[in-house]
Amino acid sequence: MSSRHVPGIVLERRTARSVALGVAGLRAVLGVSALAMPGWVAAPWIGREAAATPGARLLGRALGGRDLALGLGALLAAQHDAPLRGWVEAGLLSDTGDTLATLLAFKKLPRFTRWLILATTLGAVAAAALCAPFLDA
Repeated sequence: MSSRHVPGIVLERRTARSVALGVAGLRAVLGVSALAMPGWVAAPWIGREAAATPGARLLGRALGGRDLALGLGALLAAQHDAPLRGWVEAGLLSDTGDTLATLLAFKKLPRFTRWLILATTLGAVAAAALCAPFLDA
């Protein structure tokens, strides 16, 4: 098993790959869910009323397509022994954008679920940032 060293962190490539693929699988499931039920997926983020609007459903599906593509891209790259790091870093950028968007609207989001969404997006950012340097080494 190979590992690389990032100052303060040592992670085996196999562990990094497992975490990255776990996040990719969750992202793909979220993407399919958002395509099929955009209001249901968006409600925790923006509130039930806002999520029921046609515009919110459209954006929910668009984000679902993005997450499905990023998740499946990573899973397919791993299946074909292709580079995985770029897919993980693309997810990192995507989740960083989601985190920033959440923070910008934080006070106007539903009180309980805004913390859940923030924790989820920050967790995905942290997982990708931790794992990416140890992939494809």
